[in-house]
Amino acid sequence: MKLQINNQVHEVDVEPEMPLLWVLRDILDLKGTKYSCGIAQCGACTVHIDGEPMRSCVLPVSSAEGKRITTIEGLSHDASHPVQQAWVKHQVPQCGYCQSGQIMTAVSLLEKISKPTDADINAAMTNICRCGTYKRIRDAIHDVAGNAPEVAKA
Repeated sequence: MKLQINNQVHEVDVEPEMPLLWVLRDILDLKGTKYSCGIAQCGACTVHIDGEPMRSCVLPVSSAEGKRITTIEGLSHDASHPVQQAWVKHQVPQCGYCQSGQIMTAVSLLEKISKPTDADINAAMTNICRCGTYKRIRDAIHDVAGNAPEVAKA
């Protein structure tokens, strides 16, 4: 099976029903996408499939064949993507475990709605953060959209 991941074609010999997450992590060694709940509820495993955020822990790899797959590693090689930069600026992560999925969901939101409202953010950002950094996530998204005040420098 051929998969286009982060603008590279990978050929994998796996069962078609294997979750995409396991192909990414265990077969291709792309560890940025995380496993957490295993039932597509928390969003830690979020990747983009043809630009749409998808929960890869329950997505059979066969359904991703022939589509563009982007993982957190595919956003940038040096964490220079504007959303990644905003995450640093607003000190979003605490434990950090959910953040690759949060970032992938935020990128998708901003690609669809360039100036999201709080309601837009609340509707799109359904990923779970056990540390509760939701306000920082919202602030970072607003910052990328250009409708947030500057963060005070320490």
